[in-house]
Amino acid sequence: MFKKILIANRGEIACRVIKTARRMGIQTVAVYSDADARAPFVKMADEAVHIGPSPAAQSYLIADKIIAACKQTGAEAVHPGYGFLSERTSFAEALAAEGIAFIGPPVNAIAAMGDKIESKKLAKAAGVNVVPGFVGEIEDTEHAVRISDEIGYPVMMKASAGGGGKGMRLAYSEKDVREGFEAVKREGLNSFGDDRVFIEKFILNPRHIEIQILGDQHGNILYLNERECSIQRRHQKVVEEAPSPFVTPKMRKAMGEQCVALSRAVGYYSAGTVELIVSGADPSGESFYFLEMNTRLQVEHPVTEAITGIDLVEQMIRVAAGEKLAFTQDDIGIDGWAIENRVYAEDPYRGFLPSTGRLVRYDPPVEGWTDDGTANGRRGVDGVRVDDGVYEGGEVSMFYDPMIAKLVTWGETRDEAADRQIEALDAFEIEGLGHNIDFVSAIMQHPRFRSGELTTGFIAEEYPDGFHGAATSDETKRSLAALAGFLATARADRARQVDGQLGVTLDPPSEWAVRIGETDFAVSVDEEAITVDGAEVDLALEYTPGDRVVMAEVGGKPLTVKIAARAAGFKLTTRGASHDVRVLPARIAPLTKHMIAKVAPDMSKYLVCPMPGLLVALHVGVGDAVEAGQPLAVVEAMKMENILRAEKSGKVKAVNAAQGESLAVDAIILEME
Repeated sequence: MFKKILIANRGEIACRVIKTARRMGIQTVAVYSDADARAPFVKMADEAVHIGPSPAAQSYLIADKIIAACKQTGAEAVHPGYGFLSERTSFAEALAAEGIAFIGPPVNAIAAMGDKIESKKLAKAAGVNVVPGFVGEIEDTEHAVRISDEIGYPVMMKASAGGGGKGMRLAYSEKDVREGFEAVKREGLNSFGDDRVFIEKFILNPRHIEIQILGDQHGNILYLNERECSIQRRHQKVVEEAPSPFVTPKMRKAMGEQCVALSRAVGYYSAGTVELIVSGADPSGESFYFLEMNTRLQVEHPVTEAITGIDLVEQMIRVAAGEKLAFTQDDIGIDGWAIENRVYAEDPYRGFLPSTGRLVRYDPPVEGWTDDGTANGRRGVDGVRVDDGVYEGGEVSMFYDPMIAKLVTWGETRDEAADRQIEALDAFEIEGLGHNIDFVSAIMQHPRFRSGELTTGFIAEEYPDGFHGAATSDETKRSLAALAGFLATARADRARQVDGQLGVTLDPPSEWAVRIGETDFAVSVDEEAITVDGAEVDLALEYTPGDRVVMAEVGGKPLTVKIAARAAGFKLTTRGASHDVRVLPARIAPLTKHMIAKVAPDMSKYLVCPMPGLLVALHVGVGDAVEAGQPLAVVEAMKMENILRAEKSGKVKAVNAAQGESLAVDAIILEME
């Protein structure tokens, strides 16, 4: 077994690998860029080596720097995590040339399966169903248009070396192909150093199901069941679960055996994932197509660990050291259900725009996951596991992926796992930047999610006009009104006890006018009971003014609420929605009708930067006439290019930013006449 390994990655996956290595008695080496100098994974490792500036292209993507760090520290092996160099054949070959073990599959398997074009050719030759498409070299945009016309719209354009939702565009028409082809090439080149693109038919209403593969160097290859990853946004997975609510034992066996056969054809070992597109309209499960194989560990691997009890990182290390798998296919079972939500630094209330900045507050529902070496321990604390690599006061950088943490819950049933997600998300505190906690909580509660009727179009279909918070029942609003009245009473009670006030000490108000959205409630709080509109509410909680989270019971049912004080009330967040709650003494509330409403300034003539990012392209100049919908600028953030378009026709009056400039959120790029 290795004595020291280097983790050629960052963030939560680096922390994840270090924890298992530590349990196995293996020393670890971290490598880090300027942006990650104070990151938790750097402090957690036994040794750390600085490898360059913040951009990944100048640090984490330079193989020579990783190899130099191995030589400097005496690391015998490298775990690549996911992304960066994890699927680069040149990196694995360079390590082998230096006598350093690669904790991953053999080079020939990476070459055959890591390249989407070549893997499709191999799968097709092996008799595996593949999605109709063009798997050769595409010369230019005109060639891409001809191919798309022949396949039939809609088509998907993908960077050959892509992954993680990067370098992908869906085209419904020739216009979409012409607009998106070059962008896909650029994203592929910038993120993966490869600008080749392939085009395939886009299957409407598909389910995204993947099979976890694990093999050793002695010819043993197993499948560790499936994961359902259909809920995606912009082709980036948001929710993953294991097992899939769609897959039957017969389907699981057929998919698993075919994926094992495909893996065996390339002599695969280590952990890998075969991704399949499955037609949700075919309940037989026979309509599944090979999509790609990821020759690495997947982001969503914890859900497989939770239902099988197998530590995938440990197995990768053992396989790389030459050990045989200690179990067989018959030993692989399914115990319960696991769901993972990716907590991203993006603002769903602003069209999911990337959000960077400082984590003013970061307090997950449980401490970061600790590897105790047990199957139950892989499910976290009471079925709640948080895999993260950030800390309160740290910064989420524009240079890397926007994921803050992974929240994994386990339950005996799917509903139990989903309910635990909702409770844990209610208690998850993040402040300082936008995040998607409300959004993923809303998904967990959605009737369609609960029914298991999932497709990759779930988010686009269920939130066509964007996300504005989960639907809140009248019962929940009444509970929040009662809570707001209680909080206001407690706050007023503390205020009256401040020494040196004028006059005698008065009792705090007991009658409150509470407004949630457009709904008004009359709340009465006294020692005997709390009533809302005359009806008693059974509310039990412990609260001290200043508490940010309360865990209450309403009618015997748990309700966790995050609290932020406001001048005339509170912001209460629970069950996937944030509510600005106005709370005024009942005798004062009628006077608010005399308050003059503040009119927001007209910003329609400005093109503002919707997120912090880099202005990579500016298509217009002063005096240019523009039409509604015309692309004006391209801003890159979190490794993704975002096209900014004109909202209306007009003429450019002034340009306030230059190409190549780093912009803050709401920075004015140009002004229209």
